[in-house]
Amino acid sequence: MSQDEGAHRTALALLAQYGDDAEVIAMLRAAEYAALGDLDGLAQWDDVLAAIAALSAAPKDPRRLN
Repeated sequence: MSQDEGAHRTALALLAQYGDDAEVIAMLRAAEYAALGDLDGLAQWDDVLAAIAALSAAPKDPRRLN
């Protein structure tokens, strides 16, 4: 699984579990890695945040219920 694929899957899971709060949860996780000085972990959560933003901005399909 590529890093982009992993970020996308994580973003989907967070959106499914937390809905509109998914971005806040991901930002908190990113802050935890930043506080630890883990730049690789921070970069991964930055990718998740970007994926959440992209998924949230995508136009909704009116034929889809959820």
